[in-house]
Amino acid sequence: MNFCNDCGARVEHRIPPGDSLPRYVCARCGTIHYENPKMVVGCIPEWENKVLLCRRAIEPRIGFWTVPAGFMENGETTADGAARETLEEANARVEVLGLYALYNIPHINQVYMLFRARLLDADFSAGAETLETKLFDEADIPWEEIAFITVRRTLRHYFDDRRTGAFRFHIGTIDPMPKPSPTR
Repeated sequence: MNFCNDCGARVEHRIPPGDSLPRYVCARCGTIHYENPKMVVGCIPEWENKVLLCRRAIEPRIGFWTVPAGFMENGETTADGAARETLEEANARVEVLGLYALYNIPHINQVYMLFRARLLDADFSAGAETLETKLFDEADIPWEEIAFITVRRTLRHYFDDRRTGAFRFHIGTIDPMPKPSPTR
């Protein structure tokens, strides 16, 4: 960030009085510009014991499979955002059943919230950010082609919970991959 959103003057990156973290602070008007994690919301759309996945047409992870999900917009609830993303990415209408998984990803400043959802009909197709959509049984999930660890973990929990007949809420933190230790 270079300029203040309020007055247009240059900002400085410093710890403001009464705070403990560096923030962008306007040198002219004193406005503190906070940066907060991005919220990613999405659905696990269910249809007749299958789940709907989307093959990504955009980076990151173009060509890999994921559940329909994306960044939450201002002015919408998390459930509304998850339903909107499902419509945008899979042209699918859903009934959102409830929050199923939440993952903190602090190293990229994101929080994932994935909801269980029921497809309202079997009318779905690839949206603008999707190469293809497909319903998968557990046995047919392309596990090695799942785009994100959050989606892989959520799908594993989903199928495990489905086998037990009790869907429970899952929460976790995704840490960055460990860096290899230097060799001597």
